[in-house]
Amino acid sequence: MFDVLIIGGGVSGISCALVLGSAKNKSFASDKKIGIFTHQKTSALQEALFNNAYGIPPGKLGSELLTESIKNLSNTYPHITQISDEKVIRIEGNFPEFEVFTNKNSYKTKTIVIGIGSANTFAIEGLMQFVTPHQKALPEKQRIQLQNTDHKVTEGIYVIGTLAGWRSQLAIAAGSGAAVATDILTLWNDGVQTHSHDSIR
Repeated sequence: MFDVLIIGGGVSGISCALVLGSAKNKSFASDKKIGIFTHQKTSALQEALFNNAYGIPPGKLGSELLTESIKNLSNTYPHITQISDEKVIRIEGNFPEFEVFTNKNSYKTKTIVIGIGSANTFAIEGLMQFVTPHQKALPEKQRIQLQNTDHKVTEGIYVIGTLAGWRSQLAIAAGSGAAVATDILTLWNDGVQTHSHDSIR
């Protein structure tokens, strides 16, 4: 049983995983089992070039970021389970007992975070009732989002990045993933507001 499973290995998903992973030394997070599906075939980063993203050297390719971010997550927070080459096709159950089915396996989790982009090819059974036209994309692009309130779709299910209705901008997607990570950390901390970052002190 995972405490949280993140679906999506792009900007928002990795950002969420990094913040959750960084809390490993906090008493309320030390025993939590975190997993992330890092399937990346349809990531918008595949063709991206970055000159305007904070903290990223100008000229950086999105394809490089995808590869590097997975390695960095593995090296920095090896306690996070990475599930690669599996595509999520169905979600069943209710909080705090969900089951996530892929094209190869199934996994049990208490909480789900979905960050797989806003393409209208979205087809995860169990979530289709939340699909709605994207509110911040051009209509002709036919983008979709999941209905949510402050990233929360329903009890135990969160959506991040462009699928949450945000614009397709790396800094926005990263912030969205980090925001949900701190919401989850706050829940783990019995509702006491918290966040996680490192310091040189």
